[in-house]
Amino acid sequence: MSERYDVDLFVIGGGSGGVRAARIAAGHGARVMLAEEYRVGGTCVIRGCVPKKLLVYASRFSDDFADAGGFGWQVDGARFDWPTLIANKDREIARLEGLYAANLDRSGVEIVRSRAVLEGPNAVRILADGRTVTARHILIATGASTVREPAVPGIAHAITSNEAFDLKRLPGRILVIGGGYIAVEFAGIFAGLGSAVTLAHRGEHILRGFDDDIRNGLEDAYRHRGIALRLNATLTRIDKVEGGLEARFGDGTSAVFDEIMIATGRRPNIDGLGLDAAGVAVRDGAIAVDAASQTSVPSIHAVGDVTNRANLTPVAIREGHAFADSVFGGRPWTASHTLIPTAVFSTPEIGSLGFTEAAARAAGKDVAIFMSAFRPMKATLSGRAERTIMKLVVEKASDRVIGVHILGDHAGEIIQLAGVALTLCATKADFDRTMAVHPTAAEELVTMRIPVR
Repeated sequence: MSERYDVDLFVIGGGSGGVRAARIAAGHGARVMLAEEYRVGGTCVIRGCVPKKLLVYASRFSDDFADAGGFGWQVDGARFDWPTLIANKDREIARLEGLYAANLDRSGVEIVRSRAVLEGPNAVRILADGRTVTARHILIATGASTVREPAVPGIAHAITSNEAFDLKRLPGRILVIGGGYIAVEFAGIFAGLGSAVTLAHRGEHILRGFDDDIRNGLEDAYRHRGIALRLNATLTRIDKVEGGLEARFGDGTSAVFDEIMIATGRRPNIDGLGLDAAGVAVRDGAIAVDAASQTSVPSIHAVGDVTNRANLTPVAIREGHAFADSVFGGRPWTASHTLIPTAVFSTPEIGSLGFTEAAARAAGKDVAIFMSAFRPMKATLSGRAERTIMKLVVEKASDRVIGVHILGDHAGEIIQLAGVALTLCATKADFDRTMAVHPTAAEELVTMRIPVR
């Protein structure tokens, strides 16, 4: 590696993508420095996917206790304590942060606990001590930040997902604004833990971009769970009043809540990074990159949510790994963004992969739709009303399965392995000749024979 620079790679941001890139580059012999201004681990580990999944687990125990009676168990007297959950969550996150830092250290990566900004194509300034570090390559992996939108009067009274993880008490009444992953997941979390939840979304249906049968199925399930869905609803203002926060809507109605959570999306975290000083181009509020994650400046790359491509942690990790292998390992490759399994940790859970039915038809594909909606076996004794939905989108000409969509228990686990099948270009005939595992819900994916459309 060249001695012209202080380091071979300077990584700005210690989240999943930045950490993976730093470790892989160091493994290839690069001298690597990584700057993180908050906590190593980034959004996913510290205040995103990991703590959220822990809260999801906690919220589902209420179902388990309710269902237990049908199986002969008596669980009277079960109580939930929010401070205990948050304290235990904090301990686990601190443990994971320590592991991330230790792994970087073992890899030979120097960690700088400071904000860092660009000073040019090959220079970074560390704000904590003012020094400038030169680097042969710079990687920006600063992720995305929560937003408080719509910017209505009183929006400062609302919390975002960041603050939701550290509330001192469980809100008795909470309004969640939004219709995407985060809004839907937190609505399910708070409802499962005992809060009275209202989910308000400006659209006609939640989870835009997901398959319509799955979206409708989750809406039905949430209504059965007592979550109040306010669709086509526009928040116009928030006022602090006696007894809580009053939310006003465009139709003239209002209601009072203990907390109001804004979950209307995230924005690439690019403010104050010095992109202009370095000549890095921005497109639609995100850092513009090519397929190899290179910016308009050849020595500067960017991965993860800051590029606003596919904003998922595993994608950032793949992008970071590809960058490091390509630039420092002599093994060029790029992360694919065309077939990405994803899960929504609502209750019931969603797994989704490939074309939705609507997207396939909009793309002009002639498709056959196979779908099964059924009461899961566990519900026959528990008495729970929720239904499981399994759906396959099949391209007629090739017989390839081009979409898999699931609503029900363990959908995230199932869709991961469905991802392997679709990555290998499995056909409906391949699914049909796969032996079923009985009795499981997933066997429906290989036993559906008659298309519904």
